[in-house]
Amino acid sequence: MKKIIFIILISSVVSAQKLPTDFDLSNRLNKIEDATPLSNVIERVSIIGDTILVGTSKGLSVSFDKGESWKNFFNDEIFRDESVSAVGYDRGTIWAATWHFENVAGSDIATGSGLRFSKDKGKSWTIIPQPIDNPADSSIVYGINNIRALPVTTEKQNFIRDITFYNNTVFIATNAGGIRKSNDEGKTWQRVVLPPDYLDRIKQTDTLNFSLQPVAGAFGKEANLNHIGFSLLTASTGWIYAGTAGGINISDDGGVSWVKLNHSNQEEPISGNHILAIEENPLDKSIWAATWKAEGASEFWAVSQSPNGGISWNNFLEGERVLDFAFSKNSVFVASQDGLFQSDDKGTTWFSAPEISDNDKKIILNTKNFRALDTYENSVNNILWIGTLSGLVKYEIGNSLWSGKWNILLSSGAAATSNTSFSFPNPFSPDSKKANIKYSIANDGDVTIRIFDFGMNLVKTVLQNAPRRSGIDLIDTWDGRDESGRIVSNGVYFYRIESGSGEPMYGKILVVL
Repeated sequence: MKKIIFIILISSVVSAQKLPTDFDLSNRLNKIEDATPLSNVIERVSIIGDTILVGTSKGLSVSFDKGESWKNFFNDEIFRDESVSAVGYDRGTIWAATWHFENVAGSDIATGSGLRFSKDKGKSWTIIPQPIDNPADSSIVYGINNIRALPVTTEKQNFIRDITFYNNTVFIATNAGGIRKSNDEGKTWQRVVLPPDYLDRIKQTDTLNFSLQPVAGAFGKEANLNHIGFSLLTASTGWIYAGTAGGINISDDGGVSWVKLNHSNQEEPISGNHILAIEENPLDKSIWAATWKAEGASEFWAVSQSPNGGISWNNFLEGERVLDFAFSKNSVFVASQDGLFQSDDKGTTWFSAPEISDNDKKIILNTKNFRALDTYENSVNNILWIGTLSGLVKYEIGNSLWSGKWNILLSSGAAATSNTSFSFPNPFSPDSKKANIKYSIANDGDVTIRIFDFGMNLVKTVLQNAPRRSGIDLIDTWDGRDESGRIVSNGVYFYRIESGSGEPMYGKILVVL
């Protein structure tokens, strides 16, 4: 199953000769507009006209001017300190799904906290609690049937992963809660009945005898992967696609009857039954799915593409754990946990992106984990927006493969005009990534960066008297190892940046293995 990684950015800017004992870990929304989103951990990107919606580990970021400026909604009375797991836009209304971690018996559990929507570009918001069931909600009327349903009574391990809209109805995909819908703006919710794992289709006139439950429960050992929701799409045909841990479900009547497609019930099937994303290419109406290996021995990770609405599938990029798609003229872009890919022949051949370097800012994107994509096109501009675990990237698409210009937008928590710094991702795991230390200096000079443990013992010298320019964003990295090359233990570490005769800068880094 997909391991969603949401990482909280910890920011600290300090000017003092000794290490402070109190760090401000908050990042308040303290001005109307910013130059960038507030967080460098980007999970969702959606573009509608000039509006860009970005779901981050620090709330919702919105641009109404094609990315020139941003409004960041975080640490206010509406979004509080929630992360955003899904975004949507329907006829002028902005939607955002929120979540956070809760510690249960020493383990961090992803916990849903509902939805927020705004009809006036973020001036006011309506909060919808996470949809859950009452303990007595143990059956659902479905046509001539009373379907047994396991009540989902907790927000834990139950957050919203995707949103779509059909006429006046909003659909959401949740892991524990399955697919749900509301036709009254979230005041009430109905569970959507999907086929169990052993049936390929259902309609209301069928005589049915199964339980709607993602795990074994009060109604026996029956557990259905197809009742675990992950992704949604309303296609241009009006068909609704629901991706689950058990396949792709298609409804041509607004979500009432369903046909299920999986790795074993078609001659030319999808690669795997765990569907992390579904998108439609608006140019040729083809359907693209991020198809992950679920339980079958013959399943595999790949991109699955259907030119005919799902009747048959082509599989590309075998082995890639894909998370999102975007489409531009004759190109298809794919974001995966291990790279960014482009195809200009409908998927037959693929080209991975080169090292992403912002030549104007003189910085390099230090990640291969790409999370979200969308495109903005008009007669003048052809832009791909990319969400990563290390920042938001704007790519001006060139005339040939990966020949365009990169613009890396890092968190506006630090300005490039004076001595400031912060680290991201934070916490970080040395097993899979490096800690980026972003900083700027007031004057050109030599920079030294050292890492200390909680007892202020020297752990590693990252940089020693290296020349650096002033007035720009600078990034150096720590790989989580000490001077002997050993990965450090879990815990809190501090970095110290020295530049010339100026005040040193300090910051905190949390290592989690």
